[in-house]
Amino acid sequence: MQAVARRPRTNHLDLAQRILDVARQRGFEAGAHLPEQQIASLCNVSRTPVRAALRLLTEKGVVRWEAESGYRLAVDLTKQATQATLATDLPSAEEDELAEMILRDRSARRLDQTVTIGALMRRYSAERRTVLKALKKLTDENLLDRAPGQSWLFRRAPDDPEAQGESYEFRLMLEPAAILAPGFRLDGTRAAALRQGMEALLALPDATFAIREFQRLDIDFHGLIADGSSNRFVADALSDHLRLRRLPGTYAGVNVFRLKQSLREHLTILDQLESRQYEVAADLLRVHLRLSRSQRPQAASRGAPALFGMISRPD
Repeated sequence: MQAVARRPRTNHLDLAQRILDVARQRGFEAGAHLPEQQIASLCNVSRTPVRAALRLLTEKGVVRWEAESGYRLAVDLTKQATQATLATDLPSAEEDELAEMILRDRSARRLDQTVTIGALMRRYSAERRTVLKALKKLTDENLLDRAPGQSWLFRRAPDDPEAQGESYEFRLMLEPAAILAPGFRLDGTRAAALRQGMEALLALPDATFAIREFQRLDIDFHGLIADGSSNRFVADALSDHLRLRRLPGTYAGVNVFRLKQSLREHLTILDQLESRQYEVAADLLRVHLRLSRSQRPQAASRGAPALFGMISRPD
């Protein structure tokens, strides 16, 4: 029987992670000023919890306090080593840890499609309130659906060949259409932060390539496209589906060469989006999704496919 680690419970852990996510998405560099009021506005909270979250990040060495100017970012969030350290060093709320354990066990088929509060309490030696919060978190992320009684039902995830094929067909229908919909808008700040992260990951040797970081960047990249759509129904459908890709094991069996090739394809598509060449970007995205569906390198020369190789970023 597994037990949830008992870490100090605080209401500011989630906010501390949100502050890091905002800083990363907006391309904040080491030394960037973190005004409490600006952070509060970006995170849609008051200054009091922001101050507490910044103190927590200061204790972890992620943020530093200067008497003259206040809080400043102390690390480079685009570096893979920094992200790996933060992932293990910054504590998580109990329900977050339990939610991750539930997802891992479901992915490994150690949990049935339907789960109950009582069974989860016994399996993880967790309190009822912690289990309820974990289930609410997974339900809010559209990974679970409430069933009759005290049961919850896992939504079908793209974790087998048939489901993966259906997932890519769904995305092929909607993602290029999201780019071509009138009014598509690219979040330039978020795109720049993604570019930095992808280039940093590409620079790593194959032996130290981080699959979890690739997963985060992959979901963020496709989420950027979904969020850019002016059609709220397309955006919502894609965002809901992309959440399923955070399940552990979604990227299992894909070799590092293909993952790096995928990052290069992301960067090429991003070039075209930033240049407002939306027709080209949509065509490249279709090719990218078809290559990812096959989950194997396509070019005989072990380089980028011809369509990607012919496209370069305008000066």
